Amino acid sequence: MRVGILAALRGRRKFIKAVDGISFSISRGEAVSLVGESGSGKTTTARAILRLIEPTDGRILFEGRDVLSFSKRELREWRREAQIIFQDPYESLDPRMTVYDIVAEPLRVNRLASGDSEYEAVCRALEDVRLVPPEEFMARFPHELSGGQRQRVAIARALILRPKFVVADEPVSMLDASIRIQVINLMEDLRRKYGLTYLYITHDLAQARYTSDRIVVMYLGKIMEVGPVEEVVREPLHPYTKVVLSHVPVPDPRVARRREKIEVPGETPSPIDLPPGCRFWPRCPFAVEECRRSEPEMREVGPGRLVACHLVS
Repeated sequence: MRVGILAALRGRRKFIKAVDGISFSISRGEAVSLVGESGSGKTTTARAILRLIEPTDGRILFEGRDVLSFSKRELREWRREAQIIFQDPYESLDPRMTVYDIVAEPLRVNRLASGDSEYEAVCRALEDVRLVPPEEFMARFPHELSGGQRQRVAIARALILRPKFVVADEPVSMLDASIRIQVINLMEDLRRKYGLTYLYITHDLAQARYTSDRIVVMYLGKIMEVGPVEEVVREPLHPYTKVVLSHVPVPDPRVARRREKIEVPGETPSPIDLPPGCRFWPRCPFAVEECRRSEPEMREVGPGRLVACHLVS
């Protein structure tokens, strides 16, 4: 992406690599959380996977097929198998459409149902997300629903095509705390019921621990650490993961008093002018000279545990 009008006028083109050389996998039926602070590249990764934005390089494999090589027809068919739940239910639902039309739209676009079969499919979708009886919600418009109800409608719309893979981009961050756990539990119930595979996008490691089997930790467009959720939370390997976990609230005050918060100096570097070597070293409290000189490669250090850090042997 070109940045800066003045730079362009002066003949200098600058680019941001929002996501740079990352690689990870998700198994069928698994829930994986892509975790990182704002600007780390999480949402860009998710949208590139679904081809809502076009990657400039690399491959995206779905059941062994490269999504980037799909023809228009193949891409249209694949979109039935891969859906997204957006972050903000107040923005992702068309305010001019009724709940019925919002949920039925994917069926109409793909010409999969009409008439009675469409009505029955919408009823089942609303029942799946516990908007019951469905007849009470079908004629409503989004402004007549609560935030939690809107997100349930968004989930129903995403799942009505019975996809195999679902990206959930911060699906509860816009909801009240009392509603979040209900929506998260609903999504987990639907994962078990339909054998769904989830990629959660979140900045909240506590939520990732509750919802996911594995965690992928990102920082400034790079993956820092990958591993089973409980192992990463219990014994983080990368300094960035340690820093983030040290600031996660703990409900037990006795544990909270014993936990030492790791403070980091300075601000996140500009993605236009990235530091050499490891991208985290300017803020890393454990950095050594090698961190400044060379970028660490992602290495497997245990079963399912990968880390990109010079300090981890």
